[in-house]
Amino acid sequence: MKALVITEGADAARELAAGARTLADEVVLVSFAEAPEGVADKVACIAVPEGSIVDDAADTVISLFDAEQPGIVLVEPTRRMKSIAGRLAAHAGTAVITDVMSFEGGGAKSLYFGGVGERVQKACGGVAIYTVGAGTFAEAQPSGANTVLNIAWVTPAHPVELVDRKPIQKSGVDLFKADAVVAAGRGFAEEADLDLARALVEKIGGGLACSRPLTEGVNWLPTETYVGVSGLMLSPKVYVAAGISGQMQHMVGCNRASTLFAINKDKNAPVFKQCDYGLVGDVKEVIPALVAAL
Repeated sequence: MKALVITEGADAARELAAGARTLADEVVLVSFAEAPEGVADKVACIAVPEGSIVDDAADTVISLFDAEQPGIVLVEPTRRMKSIAGRLAAHAGTAVITDVMSFEGGGAKSLYFGGVGERVQKACGGVAIYTVGAGTFAEAQPSGANTVLNIAWVTPAHPVELVDRKPIQKSGVDLFKADAVVAAGRGFAEEADLDLARALVEKIGGGLACSRPLTEGVNWLPTETYVGVSGLMLSPKVYVAAGISGQMQHMVGCNRASTLFAINKDKNAPVFKQCDYGLVGDVKEVIPALVAAL
């Protein structure tokens, strides 16, 4: 069987191509950046023309899909790649199985109902399309000759008009790679209080994340740091949920952490039923004490 891997990041290309190798005999990688060496049998580097957007590469990917006829497609779950995956699935007459955590029993395990349940799904047709997050194939090793495929850009019938483009200034470390993550929630009453979390982050050499209200409610932190069902799905060695109540919408984004710590002044907060270690107390008192102890 042949697998098609669609990514826009080098790390995702390496991991998903390695994972595809465990599921298929041949791996074809679609990349929108310079592909890592030795990760796939074939590499199709798609150059997006000036004035076009990556999402409009869907028709180009579909042309490659028709030529290669893969039985499985693995997609990096970024917004732009999800857009391409959806249109590819519509073309193939199937649906995308999203947010896959593992492959087992011939199916793909993922969460549903906002993370309160798990399910294993199988594709009914001749091709299966999955979005797969970081860490799912962490132990797999990529291989391949990286034979380059020349793919001509296919202009969509109704392209998006690019009016303006501004780069997003990334902040902090890559949370997908961080061994330790400190996540701040609504228990932080003021934006200035986030310096407490930053002090703990610096002490343990981690990255700063947050719950959804701190990005879309008060805009204290950038959206790329939001952990949850519609945000990041992380699997660090250590995750500190500080001032986070522990609703499932957030916890599904961190429940694969090796060890989960919780800090909350409400002893009945749901997070204490899901953590490995919990401290009942105000973040303004607990975090400085932790930093001092460390």
